[in-house]
Amino acid sequence: MKKPEIIVTGGAGFIGSNLVLALNQRGEERILIVDHLTSDFKWKNLIGLNFLDYIDKEDFLVFIQKGNFRKVSAIIHLGACSDTTVKDAYYFYKNNYQYSQILARFALENHVHFIYASSAATYGDGSLGFSDEETLLPQLKPLNPYGFFKHLFDLWLYRHELLNRVVGLKYFNVFGEREFHKGEMRSVVLKAYEQIKKEGKIRLFKSYHPNFQDGGQLRDFIYVKDAVEVTLYFLENPHLKGIFNVGTGKARSFNDLAQAVFRALNLEPKIEYIEMPENLKTQYQYFTQAEISKLRKVGYNNSMWELEDAVKNYINYLETQNIFNF
Repeated sequence: MKKPEIIVTGGAGFIGSNLVLALNQRGEERILIVDHLTSDFKWKNLIGLNFLDYIDKEDFLVFIQKGNFRKVSAIIHLGACSDTTVKDAYYFYKNNYQYSQILARFALENHVHFIYASSAATYGDGSLGFSDEETLLPQLKPLNPYGFFKHLFDLWLYRHELLNRVVGLKYFNVFGEREFHKGEMRSVVLKAYEQIKKEGKIRLFKSYHPNFQDGGQLRDFIYVKDAVEVTLYFLENPHLKGIFNVGTGKARSFNDLAQAVFRALNLEPKIEYIEMPENLKTQYQYFTQAEISKLRKVGYNNSMWELEDAVKNYINYLETQNIFNF
């Protein structure tokens, strides 16, 4: 194998494949993709991308433990199980936490620029705010195993005084192209599009919080194109280190999002509010909004896509796909 310049774990996944596409558009093809492909649609995300090779995530660990890939310039570690409904804490420990530790140690020992995906799920119910100041990390209380083990890795780096040598990115609610394989974890935009095409309406959860009306729950929705641009900013500025939120800094309601999908399809809105599953009620976030002053302070001044424009662009893309059976 030719020596790769950049390794992208989770490179066949949602954000990962969009990142590889953006690297290709910048002229970079010396990329090694690490992932785990099963029977889902994820392998299709690799079609049309230019990269040196693909390696399964388990084989990749064997390679680096033998000392391979010491000369790469960067590892962008996006690979993880992101299903917040999975209850198997041991799986998250092995797949998300321990795997990340191994890669971080390898990168630090070999002076490889290390960028990894954290998550807004680390903030729990949001009662402690959404500041990415690292001194606040020990106070956070995630609501599910996914968020907990993302948080535990952040804390491991923090307590070992390593955050000044790596970059952690707390992605908020990312939506956009190449998420078909995500099953129940695909974005509300994609779910809404599919519901409208099949039934002519969108179903949203009712609210069980006195401060939020049905469909009025708020999220910081960020288009995948913006999430990728922020990630590449840190790749292109390797002197910048620490944990940073990746969001728009502007919370919008699920009702706003639903209206945007209908508008993009030139249809009158029809929204039905349904009961929330019992297992979600105790771990549901009613409000998320990235605090992005730290991101701006380090020089990221790009404007973010407005929700309505991003949804329209994404819907236009979905209308060109031939994978739906409506």
